[in-house]
Amino acid sequence: MLSRSVLCLGRFQSQSVTVNRVTHRSWLQISSRSSSYGSSGKNSTDDQVGSNTNSLLTTASIIGGSLLTYWIVKNLKNEQTTVHAKQTAAKTTLVDIRKAHTELRQDLPVYSMEEISKHDSPQAGIWVTYGIGVYDITKFVPKHPGSDKVMLAAGNAIDPFWHIYQQHNTEQVLKLLESFRIGNLKRDEIVGTSDQDDPWAAEPKRHPILKAATQRPCNAEPPASVLVESFLTPNEFFYVRNHLPVPQVDITDYELDIEVELNGKQRTLKFDDLKKFPKHSVTATIMCGGNRRGEMIEINPIKGLPWGSAAVGNAKWSGVRLADLLTEMGVELDETSHVHFEGLDTDPTNTPYAASIPLSKALDPRGDVILAYEMNDQPLSRDHGYPVRAIVPGVVGARNVKWLGRIVVSKGESDSHWQQNDYKSFSPSTDWDTVDFKTAPAIQNMPVTSAICMPANGEQVSAKDGYVTVKGYAWSGGGQKIIRVDLTTDGGNSWFVAELDQVEQDTGRGRHWSWSLWTAKIPAKPGQKMEIWAKAVDDNYNAQPETFKNIWNLRGVVSNAYSRVKVDVK
Repeated sequence: MLSRSVLCLGRFQSQSVTVNRVTHRSWLQISSRSSSYGSSGKNSTDDQVGSNTNSLLTTASIIGGSLLTYWIVKNLKNEQTTVHAKQTAAKTTLVDIRKAHTELRQDLPVYSMEEISKHDSPQAGIWVTYGIGVYDITKFVPKHPGSDKVMLAAGNAIDPFWHIYQQHNTEQVLKLLESFRIGNLKRDEIVGTSDQDDPWAAEPKRHPILKAATQRPCNAEPPASVLVESFLTPNEFFYVRNHLPVPQVDITDYELDIEVELNGKQRTLKFDDLKKFPKHSVTATIMCGGNRRGEMIEINPIKGLPWGSAAVGNAKWSGVRLADLLTEMGVELDETSHVHFEGLDTDPTNTPYAASIPLSKALDPRGDVILAYEMNDQPLSRDHGYPVRAIVPGVVGARNVKWLGRIVVSKGESDSHWQQNDYKSFSPSTDWDTVDFKTAPAIQNMPVTSAICMPANGEQVSAKDGYVTVKGYAWSGGGQKIIRVDLTTDGGNSWFVAELDQVEQDTGRGRHWSWSLWTAKIPAKPGQKMEIWAKAVDDNYNAQPETFKNIWNLRGVVSNAYSRVKVDVK
């Protein structure tokens, strides 16, 4: 049983609350004057815009999601800094920009934290501090569609948050921040982080085969060729998608809180309590909503991790049927309510990662939603949600919440950032100036997709007996069965049908939760250059769209156009 310090955003104080279910790192014991991230800067010249944008997009999408990314890009492109740029240009050329926030600016005034705390609204001005620097972000906050998130940092220090979100600590980001500099903080009021543990020090070890798109938090996938070697993806090769440091959970203290707002009932279950329920297993594919985003990025830039085709895996999951738990608590079916899942991974404001699914899916005995504690007959690893995670077959990975700490049955869907302002798709013509996330539903069931996993794009391959062997996977969300995978090497004039050689047992229409692995032999001659296309078709006769151009969207989700690889036959 540990004490966790949480932010009191209205005042610069910390409160102690008791946490029984998880042993968190002391990074959650946030300094008393800290608040949320939300401070960034803008370039002072047009030349800097082009050079800094790409590196900032990935950083922002990881740290603050689509809204923070938009804010940075918007400010990079609009209203180039004049006054602040002139004030800082000479100074930032003389000192290491990484240390600028630690340097006293003799040409700028000194402020106390009491003075800074008064600048916490658009009317009074919006100031933040970092190190000894004081920064004014007032005129940029209104342009940020997630201004409520930015305002959490108003009149406050961002140091403890950047201690966690270490992607900020780059030359480009620090240079942008310094362009907002208006003063110095009194030295005896600087919010330090030297007494805080490294929030990433206890991260689990990962298999070296996993290629990391980011290290902190870990987001990594295996080579695509590994996926087709086994119907069940080995646990250590399963892709990792984390948003925050992996929590450390003491199983003896673990508790799962369940609340039913519809009837007022509440319940807290220990891990051993969960294991008293009948054990149920389901084999299901989990796919990140951004899987294959890297291919979509080739059409137009996208703010998000450049996932390849291996942010997906298939496993046997075992645990408790969610329907059993909810039925025991008197939950009855309706068509509008949602089940919210909250993880034990929390941000510096103590806000957990959260998402929700329709109650109708949760209660459907054929929906096979479980609270899993085993993966391929082994206890869940820390990266995959130990000790308990939600498994929602057929649904985007973002709703399969890991490290479950709380479940709420509510009349509406989750109001979390990841439910409301991310994991949604839009028209190819919608951009960050026109997007309104309220107009699109949150992704639930994933569309039909496939990927060529062998050979790799650009690979030299050998023809054996006049054929080249091609392997891949196909999957459709919502429990739809893959009935066919078609391949072509001449732009669609003629097609070959792949053999579905590894498929799950037939569990009935609408309950095909696993992928199908397929193999095709394509006629080929030495010296031939080929572009191989693949498309899957499910049992509703939904087929993949031909091009990414037609389905491009600003978040790069549901990226399911034809899979294409170019090879040289030797």
